[in-house]
Amino acid sequence: MQLVEGKPKLLDRVRIELRTNHYSSKTEKNYISWIKRFILFNNKTHPEKLGKEEIQKFINYIAIEKYVSSSTQNQALQAILFLYKKVLKKEVGWLDEIKRVKKIKHLPVVFSRDEVASIIKNLEGVPRFVVSLLYGTGMRLAECLRLRIKDIDFGMNQIIIRDGKGEKDRITVLPAKLVSDLRVHIDKVKKLHLVDLKAGAGRTILPYALKEKYPNADKEFGLAT
Repeated sequence: MQLVEGKPKLLDRVRIELRTNHYSSKTEKNYISWIKRFILFNNKTHPEKLGKEEIQKFINYIAIEKYVSSSTQNQALQAILFLYKKVLKKEVGWLDEIKRVKKIKHLPVVFSRDEVASIIKNLEGVPRFVVSLLYGTGMRLAECLRLRIKDIDFGMNQIIIRDGKGEKDRITVLPAKLVSDLRVHIDKVKKLHLVDLKAGAGRTILPYALKEKYPNADKEFGLAT
């Protein structure tokens, strides 16, 4: 991170605060984006010089002019409030003139088993494997994409999901139909991993300070038993 006179820039301070409080990388990306848009909306004026009135104008602008959804409007507001409360340590008071976007309720679209089977049948390779895992385990997409081999328990036919929503761990079932394909896929990935290591690559990102605690853990291949 860049420093100016020994002090991190505003957005770097936001990142530090988010990571210190273990916010997800997705939330960090979204909060930073909304804070940038807020600053640009106010002609690049530093937020220290802005307050309640400017916040309300921006939140109303994205609702009325940009037609954002209720959840998006709320996310933008939470990002800016985080900036003021956690980073700038500045109270903005009660925002009573925000025009709230009405939350529209929709009935969920649920595929039948035949429809799901048809979708999976028309997929190939890794996408097909990921969709099969999502359907068979109930994992969220982000959880499936960052699933680690060490968290797959073939002996108990279960998968441990680490740092799920709310930073909570949970256990889900490992569908028997996927066991054989999963073992084959892991074997292919292991061979590719060994090739990457020889080429000087093959490392992954470790959460928090695990990189310092376990210097070689980012290149180890977890064994699925």
